[in-house]
Amino acid sequence: MPFLAPDLLETPRLHVRPLLATDLPALLAINSDTAVTKFLGHAPWQGMAEAETWFSRISAAVEKGSALEFVIAARDSGVVIGRSGLFAFEAGNASADVGYLLGRAHWRQGYMREALTALIDCAFQELGLRRLEARVEAGNTASVGLLRRLGFTREGVLRERWLNDGQPIDAEVFGLLHHEWPGARHSHTGA
Repeated sequence: MPFLAPDLLETPRLHVRPLLATDLPALLAINSDTAVTKFLGHAPWQGMAEAETWFSRISAAVEKGSALEFVIAARDSGVVIGRSGLFAFEAGNASADVGYLLGRAHWRQGYMREALTALIDCAFQELGLRRLEARVEAGNTASVGLLRRLGFTREGVLRERWLNDGQPIDAEVFGLLHHEWPGARHSHTGA
């Protein structure tokens, strides 16, 4: 089963498309915001060198077939407002992890739910995945709420999974199965 990105996922307000090197300045602006990176387990990006290092790492994973990385752009303007991706792809288990990030100016407007709905549809329908998993730093209530609205189930806690500012942080694990998705998507309305 190939793990290949579609050229474009469209939603009413967004384009979710594969990452390009030309997206790095916009992603640097988003990833340099301490409020955005607070729950990501890494410090805000300090400059383009960090963005390019990240891009090289993610591009290698995409090339290897273990990840897909997308930017989330406003459909009307093309402005990049965030990113989302599938990583840790396991062909034998038909599973992958999902990750996401949204610029602070676009929080609480339903954009990430809209983008992830398209990405999850693609993962289950076009890519043939059976399971999606997400890990969320304990305390990230906005992300937990989003995952629950998308139909993910909390499956447990990985104690002291990450270090954030040198302090151990628990990670909550959420899972969504292919057969759960259509009902979850249609039974939850609103953002």
